[in-house]
Amino acid sequence: MSKKFASQADLDEKQVSFVKLSENAYAYTAEGDPNTGVIIGDDAVMVIDTQATPAMAQDVIRRIREVTDKPIKYVVLSHYHAVRVLGASAYAPQQIIASRDTYDLIVERGEQDKASEIGRFPRLFRDVETVPAGLTWPTLTFTGSMSLWLGSLEVQLLQLGRGHTKGDTVAWLPQQKILFSGDLVEFDATPYAGDAYFTDWPQTLERMAALQPAALVPGRGAALTTPERVAQGLAGTRAFIADLHAAVTAGVAAGKDLNAVYKDTYAVMKQRYGHWVIFDHCMPFDVTRCFDEVTAHRDPRIWTAERDQAMWKTLEG
Repeated sequence: MSKKFASQADLDEKQVSFVKLSENAYAYTAEGDPNTGVIIGDDAVMVIDTQATPAMAQDVIRRIREVTDKPIKYVVLSHYHAVRVLGASAYAPQQIIASRDTYDLIVERGEQDKASEIGRFPRLFRDVETVPAGLTWPTLTFTGSMSLWLGSLEVQLLQLGRGHTKGDTVAWLPQQKILFSGDLVEFDATPYAGDAYFTDWPQTLERMAALQPAALVPGRGAALTTPERVAQGLAGTRAFIADLHAAVTAGVAAGKDLNAVYKDTYAVMKQRYGHWVIFDHCMPFDVTRCFDEVTAHRDPRIWTAERDQAMWKTLEG
């Protein structure tokens, strides 16, 4: 293969930041690695996305304990991807919360996704042996929306539409106008769209913008701490999704096969987005999924470790 598979060559440790957004909200970020959100209420702590392994989650817990001794009662899964959920056991929460759509995706493809992602991201699954056997299962699910009250602090969990996956959940603090977006929004990081709904994603981003967040924690990238930065993050993600979809659609309309569409789309996207984190990792998955959606597969096909390697060899070999 001309390029090292996925992120197997990405072995450098990243600098972690733990940014205070308000008296109740923090962002755990690491130079484009998956982010974790932290909400501290009157009587309990909520964690949004867990890191990839219990060993890696310990660093999040250490940061939390520097600012509060309140119990970590809730873990929220923004979606089902292994890199977001397999660290959940470290927090020993009372409840693991996800949308019903996310639960259904774990049932349908959780095992395959776990094997696929561990193969793509060796650094992000450090000490993978600390992951308990089996999958991370939600203990509480919802459809559409639900509110939890951490004392006087309301946390709204919202499904604003499909995008990164069909089960995407955002966490919203309406009193403070702080949004935790999961991978629906990235900042200076390439959106992974291997399980995406390209035609739905822009409208979902519009619904997020309609909340008028004052601050936003993206799935990857720095916390966005002003409305202007939030608008920049939303616009950047929207543009990437729209540009990639337009390039793939044009290639399909011209009668080109996946390989030709990939080469053309990569060249177009590289000019504008090639400096974003994990660009080369994401592009084969993103173009393959978009090609599927434009042609014959409204819903994403399941990625397995074997399908990952076959796809990469076909497009990058």
